[in-house]
Amino acid sequence: MKIAILDRDGVINHDSDQFIKSPEEFRLIDGSAEAIAQLNHAGYLVVVATNQSGLGRRLFDMATLNAIHEKMMRLVGQVGGRIDAVFYCPCAADANCECRKPKPGMFREIAERYGMDLAGMPSVGDSLRDLQASVEAGCQPILVLTGKGRKTQAAGSLPAGTRIYEDLAEATRAIVG
Repeated sequence: MKIAILDRDGVINHDSDQFIKSPEEFRLIDGSAEAIAQLNHAGYLVVVATNQSGLGRRLFDMATLNAIHEKMMRLVGQVGGRIDAVFYCPCAADANCECRKPKPGMFREIAERYGMDLAGMPSVGDSLRDLQASVEAGCQPILVLTGKGRKTQAAGSLPAGTRIYEDLAEATRAIVG
């Protein structure tokens, strides 16, 4: 079994500094749904691991988060792709919980759910905290330059071995060979 772990905002969909607070605000990045389908067709389970502090801050409720994720899954499904699971942390940054990236708690939950070691599995994000959680879990960190990716790259201090690609579509081509 192979797993590809993807951050959501800035990797699959356009990000917003004001948070994605409704299904109407959720807009796919060009090529991301097709990239997920390509991962599926190459034998990867696709799992989303996303910090969603807007939930803890009461910017939206659980029903709204579910509706956003239903829209994401529907749009991916329309091009023959599938997201196998969505893991999220609802905590605000100051909560110091184990599941909020850059800590690897969500990754440990993914490993436990699927009963496997995540060593070397691709993990795609657009922020330093995504990459740090990936490395801590033993995954291959991949930075995409969409979302906050260009800013993350410019700031430097990327974990050793981080691969960098323009977007999820380009990263997927490299992952599946």
